Amino acid sequence: MTVGTDSPAEARSTTPRAPEPADAATTTGPAAGAAPDGPGGFAGIHPDDLPDGLVVADEQGRIICFNAAAARITAVPGDRALGLPLDQALPLEDLKGRRWWTLTDPYGGLAIRRGQPERNLLLPGGREVLVSARYVRERPTGPVRRVVVSLRGTEARRRTERSHAELIATVAHELRSPLTSVKGFTATLLTKWERFNDEQKRLMLETVDADAGRIKRLIAELLDISRIDSGRLEVRRQPVDIAAAVGRHVQVHTTAGQSPDRFFVRIRPGLPALWADPDKIDQILGNLLENAVRHGDGTVTIEVAPARTGDDGEEGTEVTVSDEGPGIPEESMSRVFTRFWRGSKRGGTGLGLYIVKGVVEAHGGTITVGRGPRGGAEFRFILPVGTPAHLI
Repeated sequence: MTVGTDSPAEARSTTPRAPEPADAATTTGPAAGAAPDGPGGFAGIHPDDLPDGLVVADEQGRIICFNAAAARITAVPGDRALGLPLDQALPLEDLKGRRWWTLTDPYGGLAIRRGQPERNLLLPGGREVLVSARYVRERPTGPVRRVVVSLRGTEARRRTERSHAELIATVAHELRSPLTSVKGFTATLLTKWERFNDEQKRLMLETVDADAGRIKRLIAELLDISRIDSGRLEVRRQPVDIAAAVGRHVQVHTTAGQSPDRFFVRIRPGLPALWADPDKIDQILGNLLENAVRHGDGTVTIEVAPARTGDDGEEGTEVTVSDEGPGIPEESMSRVFTRFWRGSKRGGTGLGLYIVKGVVEAHGGTITVGRGPRGGAEFRFILPVGTPAHLI
C-alpha cells in the first residue's frame, strides 16, 4: 500500500371556476371539474394536468369531467365520454367478470358510504386498471351529488412486482450453492467421520464456515434492502476515523493475497471530525473496494479529503475510489446504483452498490459515479460531519 499526496501516474379552453360541493356542475367541456380558486383550492390546475385519470359524474350519473389521462388509460375520447352515463363511459368489471357499477351502486345503497378503495378492475378487452371512487354528498347521509373516480395504469405496480420477483429469484439462486455445499459437507462428515484425517476434516469445516459466512452476508444485504426501501435504516452516529477505516480495508485485501502495490491511499490534511455509523462506513468502503478489485484493473486509488456539502457549505468528508480498469460504459452510468446491476460476469449479487447508495443517503450524503483520470470507474461519496444534535 502506498500512502502519499500525488497520484501514482501522471391548447386549452378557458377553465371556469368549478362549483362548490352544494352546486351542480353543468359544464360539459374539457375543463369541467377544474379545481376551485378559493381558499384551500388549486387555482389554475386543469384536470388534464393531473397524472392520473379523473372522471366526475353528476347527481344523475352522467359524465361532466373526463380528463386526458382518463382518455389515454381507457382509450375513450374525452368528448365522446362527456354526457354519457357513468356505467357506459366506464364499463368496468371485476376480476370475476361482474359489472362493477351494478355491484357498488354508488347512487343507491347505504347513505353512509363515502366511496370505494382502490382495486384492480378490467376494461373492455381485459386490460387491468386501478380504480378508486369517492362519493360527494352535501351532508353525511344526503344523496350523492358527485361520483369522483380516479384511474391509474398498473404498469408501475407490475414493475414493483417484477422487481420483487427478481429479488426472490436472485436470493434463491445465491442461496442454493452455499446451502448445497454446507449440506453436502456436513452430511459427509456425519456419516463418514472416521474415514477422514484431521486435515481433511479441517478443510471441509473451513469450506462450511466460508459458505455459512456467504449466506450470512446475503441475509444481511436483504435486511438492508428492506430497511432502505421502507425508510427504516438506522444510523448510529459515533466519531469515525475514516483514514484508519480505509487502511483496515486495504489491509484486508493485502492479507487475502492482493499486492500492497496495487493500492494507493491519499489522505488530504484538514479532515473535519466525522460522526457516522462505523459499521455502515465499513460497509460502504468494503463494497467500493471489493468492486474496484474485482471489476477493475491496475492501481486502486483511495483519496480522502475535506469537502463542503449542501447549499449552506456544511463541512464534510469526501472519499473517492477509482481504478484503472475498462470503466463503466456511459449508457450504464444511470443504472449503476439500481438493484441487480452487474458491471461484469465476475460474480456478485448486483445488490452491493444499491445498498451503498442507500447507506450514504441515510447519512445525509451523496454518491456519484464517473470515469476516473486513468480510464477506470470512479466512485465518490461525500458525508456531512453529522454531529449528533445533543452535542451541538
